[in-house]
Amino acid sequence: MAARRQVTNKLRGQYRKASKADKGEILDRVVATTGMGRSTARRMLTGPRLPDPAEQVDGRTLRPRGFSDDARALLEHVWALMGMPCGKYLVVMCDLWLPLLSAAGDLDKPFATEAALAELKTMSAATVDRYLKPARDRMRIKGISTTKPSPLLRNSIAIRTCADEAPKAPGVIEADTVAHCGPTLIGEFARTLTMTDLVIGWTENASIRNNAAKWITEGIEGTAAAVPVSHGDFRFGLRG
Repeated sequence: MAARRQVTNKLRGQYRKASKADKGEILDRVVATTGMGRSTARRMLTGPRLPDPAEQVDGRTLRPRGFSDDARALLEHVWALMGMPCGKYLVVMCDLWLPLLSAAGDLDKPFATEAALAELKTMSAATVDRYLKPARDRMRIKGISTTKPSPLLRNSIAIRTCADEAPKAPGVIEADTVAHCGPTLIGEFARTLTMTDLVIGWTENASIRNNAAKWITEGIEGTAAAVPVSHGDFRFGLRG
């Protein structure tokens, strides 16, 4: 709206003094520039002058940064070396870890100055968690599903729900696979087959080469033999 007002205010005097043919050309220019309809453009060119749009002024004052860039870089570096702990743990353990990291040569970085170390020791747990949020978001692992079961398969297999009566006798086995694919599904990767008895909680794991029926069958036979009870109800998951 501000751009339309500027254009019409600039061309208003020229439009009023122009001939009928020239007015049509000016009107065409305004319509092409602003995207307004011809009737709206004509009304704004012939009507009273509108006040120029006020300049947008951001009245907010920026809060001064409490810690330097070196201190924030040192915080992320130390956090990674400590195993990515939470802010409360990091603040408490800094006095123990910093001398050890320095002795091991892990703090031989341009940003690990005496001033940055002093700033790091004064950070609160809330400040640490706030500064580390971008790093945590970058390193957060996102799970990947390797199976997309068809509706026909889901509808033809009975799925246990919370409304069903809980099993009382051992032998009810549920199994599923987990793909060790990392962040990509490209290439071949191993899977872990997990079988659990829902009553006694007995769990057996087996590594399989991939999701081929040959390896799934071989893994089920091997793990089922290790379960100390005979399994009467066997359910295989469809996630991995």
